[in-house]
Amino acid sequence: MVATASGTVQTLFDFTRSDQLTNWTENSDTIKSTGMSKAILVLQKTQVFQRAILFTLFNPQPNGSGFAAVRCETTFNLSDFNNIILKCRGQGMNVKYKMLLRHKGLGKDSAVYGQIFTAPEGELAPVKLPLAEFKPYHRGQELSLQSHPLDTSTITNIGIKIDNGPYLPENQPGVAALEIDWIKATK
Repeated sequence: MVATASGTVQTLFDFTRSDQLTNWTENSDTIKSTGMSKAILVLQKTQVFQRAILFTLFNPQPNGSGFAAVRCETTFNLSDFNNIILKCRGQGMNVKYKMLLRHKGLGKDSAVYGQIFTAPEGELAPVKLPLAEFKPYHRGQELSLQSHPLDTSTITNIGIKIDNGPYLPENQPGVAALEIDWIKATK
């Protein structure tokens, strides 16, 4: 994935101008034998506009655990930036999401850095996620940021998920959609 930068803004994904969905893959709880949730990122293209839509079916286990997510392998150096901004809108059962970042090419057995956000309802609007507020997690457990700092110079994976549990207790089983025009990094 190649990002374009102009001064204080770096475009990570611009779904309004091109089809940048080929590298996005599902990473839902169906990776486990008990999982039953589903996520897919698709392009909505009309004669007037174009954007990506993350459709999710959140179908948690009786204990409430579960997740529906997508992710993309990347190569971003965000060390000169302070925020990630999404222009988005939420619809459906849930509007609470978590953006996820991984660094240094580390896989599932390493920390993932997450930040919860509420998607605006109604009009599409920017949501700002300060990079300094991404917290490290391992298998749902929050880790010490001092012991596991995020290296923003080597972001190698970006994802968006919907789930339940101690961090998003208000999310309910059901169908939701997150419309996304773009994702950018800003100073």
